[in-house]
Amino acid sequence: MTTPIPAPPTTAATTADRARAGAAPSRTARPGPHGARWWREVGWRHVVALVAVAFAVFPVLFILSAAFNPLGTVASTGLVPREFTLSNFTRLLSGERGPFVRWYANTVVLCLVVSAAQVFASALAAYAFSRFRFRGRRGGLLSLLLIQMFPQFLAVIAIFSMFSGVGEVVPAAGLNTLVGYGLVLMGGALLHVWLIKGFFDTVPRELDEAATIDGASHAQVFFRIVLPLIAPVLATTALLSFVGVINEFLIAGIFLTDDESKTLAVGLYGIIDSDRSNNLGLFAAGAVLFSVPVVLLFQFLQRFITGGLTAGSVKG
Repeated sequence: MTTPIPAPPTTAATTADRARAGAAPSRTARPGPHGARWWREVGWRHVVALVAVAFAVFPVLFILSAAFNPLGTVASTGLVPREFTLSNFTRLLSGERGPFVRWYANTVVLCLVVSAAQVFASALAAYAFSRFRFRGRRGGLLSLLLIQMFPQFLAVIAIFSMFSGVGEVVPAAGLNTLVGYGLVLMGGALLHVWLIKGFFDTVPRELDEAATIDGASHAQVFFRIVLPLIAPVLATTALLSFVGVINEFLIAGIFLTDDESKTLAVGLYGIIDSDRSNNLGLFAAGAVLFSVPVVLLFQFLQRFITGGLTAGSVKG
């Protein structure tokens, strides 16, 4: 007689038997690190992050506290203000310590004009270096890189002498004028060429060739085809240029001496320099207002900075 072979147990029966027998499941979740291992792999990063956040937030909290402190002195200012008042802002905007509103307008107009001109000039030069091949191209790029190694302040004596002579011929563009100071800042227009050129190099040349075949000129290719594709780097460059112009103090302190032509950096320094202890509240209030244009510009340019480089490049 042939002995029947028993059928293999079903999947459900096998799973039930394993559960009754206390067998471990086939796929177990890997336990996370703990103890000393967690500290080596993850824990120290949290400590570094907390230290970095505290290092960045401390001066901001101190300035905000001083700005809303009614006494406005160094001795009475802490991280948390004991009282809340807008008297420092009121005194500052009323012109008690100088034409603050005029300084603010000078700074905003100067930053917008100079940063736009710097980005436009840098984009033109970067496009030429990226797309064209001409004699002196490599030497020009290396020269721009070499010039960036030296700060602009080294030429302040030459700039002062130059614009002293310019002011005798064209008074509106000489010393102690915003036009002359803006021309000085335009000397840094080509500092962003290398950054923008790197983005131009990533744009396929086939787009230029296709547009040229369709009858587009170099200007049309630049403005209508290539320039929209590098919006992220243009936004980044504009933000960097704006911050650099608004924070510039050394040359402005020498170039601008009249109250009506000063920028915020020079005007606020004059307030704190007259009495560093008792004018801290006014200086802090000015610093808070000083940061508003940068924050607004960053919020406006953020959508361009986070956008893709070639997003929509094939759309008609």
